[in-house]
Amino acid sequence: MKITVGILTFRRPESLARSLPVVLDQLGRNPDLDAEVLVVDNDPAGSARAITESVPGKALRYLVEPEPGIAAARNRVLAETTGSRLLIFLDDDEVPEPGWFDALLRTWRAAGRPAAVMGRVQSVFDHDVDPWVAAGEFFRRRRMPSGTELDAAAAGNLLLDLDQVRRTGVRFDPGLGLGGGEDTLFTRQLHAAGGRIVWCDESVAVDTVPAGRTTRRWVKARSWSQGNNQVAVELRLARGPLGRALVRARAVLGGAVRVSGGMARAFAGVMTRSLRHRARGIRTACRGGGMIAGALGARYREYARDA
Repeated sequence: MKITVGILTFRRPESLARSLPVVLDQLGRNPDLDAEVLVVDNDPAGSARAITESVPGKALRYLVEPEPGIAAARNRVLAETTGSRLLIFLDDDEVPEPGWFDALLRTWRAAGRPAAVMGRVQSVFDHDVDPWVAAGEFFRRRRMPSGTELDAAAAGNLLLDLDQVRRTGVRFDPGLGLGGGEDTLFTRQLHAAGGRIVWCDESVAVDTVPAGRTTRRWVKARSWSQGNNQVAVELRLARGPLGRALVRARAVLGGAVRVSGGMARAFAGVMTRSLRHRARGIRTACRGGGMIAGALGARYREYARDA
């Protein structure tokens, strides 16, 4: 059984340099497995090439995917792993904890070989965080018992059974490549086609959050983007014009409720001097605004590039 760890990267060589040796070390601790690492660089200039060439190890491949967007890079990984049974997606800014690889495989086997296993991502900081951001707990990730069934998953730490993926024909939607939400749509379509998705709490990848992402401005933009992506995904899953109209109507109504409720919570936070309520209220309102914008046809491209 061949296993590929697919790492997508875009102009983050320092992060990739931290992650690659750890991943290769964990694969090397399983000599009986046919395992490799595939780095797909979404920078047409190939800025990650020097990093991959500096890391020793035969079980390492490097490719450039020039089409912009994370969906294109993910689809390139799928196209390049036709001989693999399992694929593990890992973001280039995540460093696996000890036992990360073994835990994913163990859960996949124990759960009866589902179509996907989602591992845990833990956010850490190497700098002081804005008290507003800290109070809002915006980087607190969910946890649940291993084996818990899911109907969707993020692809930052995700194992896929490629035999099942190939049978469904599911691919990542390029239309979401620069906005986000492509992994949610992919896994929801996989689940709708009969593929089971389970959680693995013991497989941990650590994400060191850069200072640029711990600002109020970034949190607000990300919340808007999440609401916008939610609607974009629902529209793609809807059936026919009537289904899409219902999605838009629900998004406008739900978004308006979130905007008003979020602002009310933020105001209550001001009155009670609760930084947590102020922060989380603003986050909720921004998400609602993104939903309304999405319902009206506005697409927020969080990962848009200058070049």
